[in-house]
Amino acid sequence: MDAASYSNVRRFLSGGTLPPADAVRLEELVNYFSYTYPDHTGSHPFAVSTDVGSCPWDADHRLVRIGLQAKHVATRDLPPSNLVFLIDVSGSMQSEDKLPLVKQAFRALVQELRPEDRVAIVVYAGAAGLVLPSTSGADKAAILEAIDRLEAGGSTAGGAGLRLAYDVARENYLPEGNNRLILATDGDFNVGLSSDAEMIRLVETRREEGTFLTVLGFGTGNLKDTKMEQMADKGNGHYAYIDNFREAHKVFVREFGGTLFTVAKDVKIQVEFNPARVQAYRLLGYENRVLAKEDFADDKKDAGEIGAGHAVTALYEVVPVGAPPVAVAGDSLTYQQVTLKPSASRSNDLLTVRLRYKDPTGTKSRLLSAPVMDQGERGSSDLRFASAVAAFAMVLRNSEYRGSADYNLVLTLARESRGEDEEGYRQEFISMVERARSLTAGGETVSR
Repeated sequence: MDAASYSNVRRFLSGGTLPPADAVRLEELVNYFSYTYPDHTGSHPFAVSTDVGSCPWDADHRLVRIGLQAKHVATRDLPPSNLVFLIDVSGSMQSEDKLPLVKQAFRALVQELRPEDRVAIVVYAGAAGLVLPSTSGADKAAILEAIDRLEAGGSTAGGAGLRLAYDVARENYLPEGNNRLILATDGDFNVGLSSDAEMIRLVETRREEGTFLTVLGFGTGNLKDTKMEQMADKGNGHYAYIDNFREAHKVFVREFGGTLFTVAKDVKIQVEFNPARVQAYRLLGYENRVLAKEDFADDKKDAGEIGAGHAVTALYEVVPVGAPPVAVAGDSLTYQQVTLKPSASRSNDLLTVRLRYKDPTGTKSRLLSAPVMDQGERGSSDLRFASAVAAFAMVLRNSEYRGSADYNLVLTLARESRGEDEEGYRQEFISMVERARSLTAGGETVSR
């Protein structure tokens, strides 16, 4: 799960403007935050947890939260890494929020490396070049010196840089290790591969060879947010937007293992609702990640990855049977009549969660399944905070599903459920909502 949209939204608000609706990806805002999920037990690399509570923007509806918590792995226990830093040093990277911040971010990452880890550095501008051959993490001075020498200038041969970086990763491939490119760019690939499709094919091919791709976006102006998210998704990796050094520290230090080490790939969640209890449902966000029903059991279908210690959260808005009906897209069937199994009416289950995943080097998926009941509770503090973040995204997008959600509702929910907030991220969110409210007329969203 990426969280780049959150820091991108923060950048817009910090600059005194509301973000465009397309920049607000609801699931990425929700997944920016940590929630209290139980750790994994048994043979699976993560634990699945669920809870149900009230829906803040519609009292007749319920909100379901599904959480996956990947196992935590101490840095000392991670497999050795073969890393290639692929750094954009083209002319568009000259501003302080681009290459200078890139250098700060990678310096922080270098401090986390162990002697068994290796790093090479490839840059691209008018041409691509290797500025540091694969070097042990024990030789931090050499790695840091190579980073310090980087300067911006020239056009952007992104495609050539990507090929060279993958070739360097292949030359130093670790069969039992973590092989990964870390691309840092403002996304302006204006010279090189002839099309986005060709670039994606390259990423997919090298992914199958075992080298994954993490993408970091920097700066403003040339940022191709959608392209970078797609590259990371196809490269079995993670996409983050780095708008300040605090965010770089979060990605490279606090979330080091999850950013660099995958514990499960092609993770898919399928949710079956009990029609005897649910008349309608809606997945919040994930619009560009939804798979067809048939894809769930198809092991050839690419899906998402989970890194060590990372968590993934999904929210569903549910309309229970007995609540006022809602309009549902789609026509009725012409030739078929759907009937319920007798057990559906007797069951108190609201839904069943099924999950498939593969080991990082595996080709065959494993299946987990768990039923979920609605106990009629208000919902946990974490669920209420997640609902505040989701409501904020809907307000920013002026969503037709926002119901009674407005900035005041978001602030009330977030303040009530902030919790301990040791790192201050939830308080920062509250400040962002206050900022967004101050930028709008009368505390409501305006058309954009």
